[in-house]
Amino acid sequence: MAANQDVFIPLATGPVPNTIKTRNDHPVPKNGIVNTTVPIETNKFYSGLFLGTQSNTTFTHPYGLAWSKGTGNLQSYGMAVSHVESNVMALGPTNAHIPGNPVSYYVNPIGIQSIILSAAELTASTVLTTENPLPFSANAVLRPQSGSAQSISFPVVQGMGFVTGIYSGLQPAVQSSVHFDKVVSAGSPRSGIYKYTATLADQTTWLIYVTPQDGKDPDFRLESSTTLRGPAGWSGTIQVAKNPAGTSGEKFFDNSSGVYALEGAVSGAVSDSTGTYNLAWAKAGKDAQSTPLLMFALPHHIESFDSSTKGRVTNITIRTTTKGQATAVIGEIWTMTEPDLPIGMGFAPWSVSQGSVDKISAAAQKVILDAAPTELNQDVGKESDLNSMYFSGKALSKFATLVYTVNKLGGNPQLAESAFKALKDAFARFANNKQQYPLVYDNVWKGVASSASYDGGDPGADFGNTLYNDHHFHYGYFIHAAAIIGTLDPAWLPANKEWVNMLVRDSGNAAANDPYFPFSRGFDWFHGHSWAKGLFESFDGKDEESSSEDTMYAYALKVWGKTIGDASMEARGNLMLGILRRTLHNYFLLESDNKNHPESFIANKVTGILFENKVDHITYFGANLEFIQGIHMLPLLPSSAFVRRPKFVQEEWNAMFASNASTPAEKVQAGWKGVLYANLALIDAAASWKFFADPNFDYGAIDGGATRTWYLAFAAGLGGGPA
Repeated sequence: MAANQDVFIPLATGPVPNTIKTRNDHPVPKNGIVNTTVPIETNKFYSGLFLGTQSNTTFTHPYGLAWSKGTGNLQSYGMAVSHVESNVMALGPTNAHIPGNPVSYYVNPIGIQSIILSAAELTASTVLTTENPLPFSANAVLRPQSGSAQSISFPVVQGMGFVTGIYSGLQPAVQSSVHFDKVVSAGSPRSGIYKYTATLADQTTWLIYVTPQDGKDPDFRLESSTTLRGPAGWSGTIQVAKNPAGTSGEKFFDNSSGVYALEGAVSGAVSDSTGTYNLAWAKAGKDAQSTPLLMFALPHHIESFDSSTKGRVTNITIRTTTKGQATAVIGEIWTMTEPDLPIGMGFAPWSVSQGSVDKISAAAQKVILDAAPTELNQDVGKESDLNSMYFSGKALSKFATLVYTVNKLGGNPQLAESAFKALKDAFARFANNKQQYPLVYDNVWKGVASSASYDGGDPGADFGNTLYNDHHFHYGYFIHAAAIIGTLDPAWLPANKEWVNMLVRDSGNAAANDPYFPFSRGFDWFHGHSWAKGLFESFDGKDEESSSEDTMYAYALKVWGKTIGDASMEARGNLMLGILRRTLHNYFLLESDNKNHPESFIANKVTGILFENKVDHITYFGANLEFIQGIHMLPLLPSSAFVRRPKFVQEEWNAMFASNASTPAEKVQAGWKGVLYANLALIDAAASWKFFADPNFDYGAIDGGATRTWYLAFAAGLGGGPA
């Protein structure tokens, strides 16, 4: 790989292929988004500002912001700021089936309005609009009524150190539904900035910084135990921050007061096997040039900071809802490093110790080739002719992996030839947009989505694809299948590349200025993983269930980039895999010493569904243990050995799937059994091989997205087959 390969070089940003019809009538209308010509992020943290009631919390980590909209004991119409400690968290019932009796979920209360930034003029006619929505930020703007020149604008930025309200011609009211115990005027930390220290009835300390446009002392007065009022017709900024770090923490807040983050930008590069990425924060406010920004970083950022960024980490730590402790960092640029990227990983089995294993012993090859015809004779056309992009994509990816296994690992291209032709024919149905629910180009939000929920269709059809749920899962399988087809038959690429690249642009665009698609719809470069939830209102924020399908997507980008000679896309996939290895270890795949989730939850081993505000050890489709753990395993691909660390796999197996555990793998039914035994290859390839090589093998143990043929090759490549 080239030295310093930029990972964000865009694909062509022209129109989508003409087989895709454009529609202007998306089932979810745009509500209160001011600029409607640019592509809008559908899966990012601030969707609560414009979906449904517009009153769901936006989680910036560590703060939550929600438009009060007349709720709560104050019936305010301002912007409520909340931050909750672990003592108010609610825990689910314990699960006696799992060693350690972990709680089944934990959830943070919503609706605690610690501080509300409001104004006397904000009443029932108040409107909330979203302006300048970007990948890491948006502006939430409250106006007394539609079209009013008076406003409070809130730059809502991931990791922001203060919640900032920019007032224009209003009488400020800083309120608290928790009640003020006392508010003390605390002088001027810097010229032109006026500070108040508030102690709430829950004994938390909040700092309030007021920067008037005219420079005059605003003389805010405590009117009651719930309202701190400022002068009429006032313009300037009010900033609030919760300070858990006493006087030493307060100095950092003082030193950065008056300035605030406006937006973020990501850049990144890969050199050899080391990836580096930067998050850069633009700032504004009083003396912005000379005043350092204060931002909060998550645990995976802190772990991967380079030495110069590490030197700017403070002693201020504050709890986040579901990502452990956030830590305040001074400065506008963070640099994170990800070493040991799997740059040599291709389609063959891969392990940390051996890298790619594309040569399998003759004895193992014989078993694989003897097993293959059963699956090569399955009907890929029929298995992929479904009303679901998700299940169709899984079928194409499964057959592509099967053809690759027989052709390259089994060394018998002839045997796979007719299945390969059938695979290309099946893929053509989608490239020609002739599937049961053709894709449409949605000109409202700007993206390519299933037509299933249009014209009165169920919004949840195909897991909510029309509303932008799960695009990285659905399209990742197609991209993966295309990478294999194009590698085995380069002549196939010219006619299909543009269609596959369209899926990449929709789900994981590298361009910040593509007129047809937003930047990186699924993968959140602040959180270091994707959010699966699209345009669905959600009290608990965005969520993601299948961390392994998130990994599959990054891997698909990597191999498709390599197949078409796009070094930037390949490097981006590699960097995303490196980041995912770290974030999955921190937040999704829980080893016994995990520091980021409550101790009473860790024995679940996986998060189940990770929301921004709760973690629930469950799936959207059932509560069986093999479902909950298995959705974080499948599909088993070369990338699985990279992100699923042996220590984790061993702990999970011992606790749940070993013979003496709660849900022994040998007793699990149907396709999940194959998933569990393929995952076992990561720590005990011989036992995995033995299971799949059984002469009386029951094909009922293979799910619709996998093959016994590939699982045998996978186990053999990891050292499990005969020598």
